[in-house]
Amino acid sequence: MELTLSHWLYGLFTLAIILTMIWRKGVVFPTLLGTFIIAWVSKGNMVDGLTAIFNANLVAAKELFNIFLIITFMLALLHAMRDLGADKRMIQPIERFMVNAHVSYFILAGVTYVISLFFWPTPAVPLICALLVPAAVRAGLPIMTAAVVVALSGQGMALSSDYIMQVAPGISASSAGVETSQVADQALMMSLIVGGVAISLAYMLHRKHMRQSGDPLNDQEIENLQAADSETHTTRTKHRDFWSKAFAFIVPLALLIVVVYMMSTKLTSGRMGGLEGGDGAAFVGGVAVVLLLMATTVFGKQHALDYITTHITNGFVFAFKAMGPVIPIAGFFFLGSSDFSGDILGIENDAPAFLFDLVQSTQDFLPQNAFLAAFSILIIGMITGLDGSGFSGLPLTGALSASLESGGMDIETLAAIGQMGSVWTGGGTIVAWSSLIAIAGFCGVSVMDLVRKNFLPVVIGLITATIAAVVLF
Repeated sequence: MELTLSHWLYGLFTLAIILTMIWRKGVVFPTLLGTFIIAWVSKGNMVDGLTAIFNANLVAAKELFNIFLIITFMLALLHAMRDLGADKRMIQPIERFMVNAHVSYFILAGVTYVISLFFWPTPAVPLICALLVPAAVRAGLPIMTAAVVVALSGQGMALSSDYIMQVAPGISASSAGVETSQVADQALMMSLIVGGVAISLAYMLHRKHMRQSGDPLNDQEIENLQAADSETHTTRTKHRDFWSKAFAFIVPLALLIVVVYMMSTKLTSGRMGGLEGGDGAAFVGGVAVVLLLMATTVFGKQHALDYITTHITNGFVFAFKAMGPVIPIAGFFFLGSSDFSGDILGIENDAPAFLFDLVQSTQDFLPQNAFLAAFSILIIGMITGLDGSGFSGLPLTGALSASLESGGMDIETLAAIGQMGSVWTGGGTIVAWSSLIAIAGFCGVSVMDLVRKNFLPVVIGLITATIAAVVLF
């Protein structure tokens, strides 16, 4: 194939974006500039280049807006539960099962994982650290170990698959040109492998530091427990007991029914009964909206219209803060795919595939090896995760997965591998300037120490899962 100047410029800007991520700087600037210059050179007209900037962001926004909606509705539901005090009541009964440090470790892992799957780890962390972590510490779990397991379970295992809200697999699949559900299924299996290895290894490494439940606490742990107890008591006195208890039961039951229904229809029909991919996330979002309507109505019957508007607005604000930078980044990498470049450049036929063509041009010089392709995507994913967001690199790993399909590795598996590398790194486990700061802050531990504790288990988990993907998937 013949590579044009536009191809080489696309490769140059892609390299610049990767280097920018390594330097932990924002990559929105080079993606917007790259989109403009590449479109200008490709079409030979500055006006077309300027138009392409808008079109690229518009195409990306259309493809990803369902992601913004599901984040908005789930976060709005969590805020409505917080108004009632139902969020805390929902997990308080679990405290009684934390009889010792070893049991507490795995309970903390399981509860953090489940809550983070439905509400994302960032809004769930304050709740978990305020209630469950103090209970685990009283049972003998060191505060640092508690922070480690919260990070690995929530920011790592739950966020890397994102199986319920399907934000991460949605971005990966859109960039790779495949179905979201196929990437989501692969990502779920891989996340469980990474998480299982990391959490088990961390347990073995920290086991010798676990105390008996009756052993005295150190000064830092006492201070953290007093702060958590004060916050919990203050919040409880503000809400109505009846509806708080009711929604602490209704919400998890409703979401459990949703998951059981989706999984049962998939097992019986081979697909999610019309809820494949984005439709599954839409179903979850619709249920969240109904629960939101109910919660805001019982909290303030005369002011329900105002309450729900506030929660929806706050949900959108959070969604755009979390995902806003992804749109221009996705727009740039969509420009590298023939599935989207036509709409961006205004070309009806023979749309260019800049990234695919570049990768294809190197195939004759690279060995067709599944391990090489898998670990290349993993490393690139981890590099893109160094910016601390975890999601900004998914358009790149998804697009590269479509280009590197070879040696028996399908696009969906490669996209899932890249997603693991990016989210486990930047989502908040081994990068100190990520949302890991929140966990360290709530637990009162050093974020750099937390990074060091997480590093070995996470890296070994990622390597294990990648080998398993090549051999089994």
